[in-house]
Amino acid sequence: MYTFSSKLKTFSFVLMLVGILGIGYGFLTAPKDIQEVEQLLKADSHGDHHDAANTESHDAHAAAGHDAHADAEHKAHLEHVLHQLQNKPWAAFYVACIFFMLVSLGVLVFYAIQQVAQAGWSPVLFRVMQGITSYLPVGSVIFFIFLLLCGFHMNHLFIWLDPEVVAHDKLIQAKAGYLNFPFWIIRAAIFLLGWSAYQYFSRKNCLAQDESNDNSFYKKNFNISAMFLVFFIVTESIMSWDWIMSIDPHWFSTLFGWYVFASFLVSGVTVICLVTLYLKGKGLLEHVNTSHIHDLAKFMFGFSVFWTYLWFSQFMLIWYANIPEEITYFVTRIEIYNLPFFGAVVMNFVFPILILINTDFKRITWVLVMAGVVILLGHYIDFFNMIMPSAVGDQWFIGAAEIGSVLFFLGLFILVVFTALTKAPLLPKRNPFIEESKHFHY
Repeated sequence: MYTFSSKLKTFSFVLMLVGILGIGYGFLTAPKDIQEVEQLLKADSHGDHHDAANTESHDAHAAAGHDAHADAEHKAHLEHVLHQLQNKPWAAFYVACIFFMLVSLGVLVFYAIQQVAQAGWSPVLFRVMQGITSYLPVGSVIFFIFLLLCGFHMNHLFIWLDPEVVAHDKLIQAKAGYLNFPFWIIRAAIFLLGWSAYQYFSRKNCLAQDESNDNSFYKKNFNISAMFLVFFIVTESIMSWDWIMSIDPHWFSTLFGWYVFASFLVSGVTVICLVTLYLKGKGLLEHVNTSHIHDLAKFMFGFSVFWTYLWFSQFMLIWYANIPEEITYFVTRIEIYNLPFFGAVVMNFVFPILILINTDFKRITWVLVMAGVVILLGHYIDFFNMIMPSAVGDQWFIGAAEIGSVLFFLGLFILVVFTALTKAPLLPKRNPFIEESKHFHY
């Protein structure tokens, strides 16, 4: 049995506390009105007297009624920037919230695939996978509450939820049959409940199999895993449209669902590898050998290449077609988010390729830990790139809210996952393939 060390538990609570402080600071420092925004914009000009003079002249003319149209445009711009800056702490929280939830979902999908494939190498890792997936119900509750707050107009992340925006946007009006709050939140509830139900029953059956005299619970897990994968294939694409792509309702990509899936799947496998290495370092998981670690590293490598293929396919097709309503997605990210956009490619493709292509490196602990940390950071940035440009535009920077959100959810993730690992033995005793897994050698 694994025992949750007091140091690690304390560390998780410290991360959560620091994270809450950072999130709170982000919300408190967000501007409350357009006057604050105007002051911030003037401060950003670094005291340029020429710009200040122009601003004063503009204000004077507007006040005198000589340039009412320009004044209206100026006010509209300030309101737009206000919404972006007010969105910033919400968006930072949202990126971290959805990332950690989808990491646990990625592990759940990988676990289900192992069940359906009747894989002989992986049963010794099942308890690790189940421990990580225990975060999914917790993350789902927080995420669902966040979506409700969006529906109650607590923020401006999803502009199609704003009736005033919809009233003046024919494109969003055309999608109103699908993008409306009741249907949207019902879909979210179905997805989250379905995924969490499979997580609960698959773990329950796996634990029951340990005490069973036959393989009945294993067969039940096989059946529900197959049904879950069908359910997941459908819901994952819709989820990516609903929760990420609809932040910019004017843009769409037919590859987007697969792209999002590749990102959180490789992140999930990476977390499995890191948690396994941590437990091995504590003298646990005695039947996990270098061949198991090597296989996990191969999946990290392979899924990184898969993600890159989808990234380039989406980018290349849109770039080559050069359709204005499509390229605006990448123009924004290349011009305004240049560093995180291309940085994600380096961290998620170039680095894994250079490191994990070597067979020997796939068995070295410190190399895998380094590669795993870089991959996870890279895919967090990937989610940052998906969400932030549409939510905050050019008003982005890595501040207290962004760092605090990551720390809070990382602390919560560690607390939930490692608490779950203490609830059951780390070795499934009566899995039909457990002996093959114990003696697996590559």
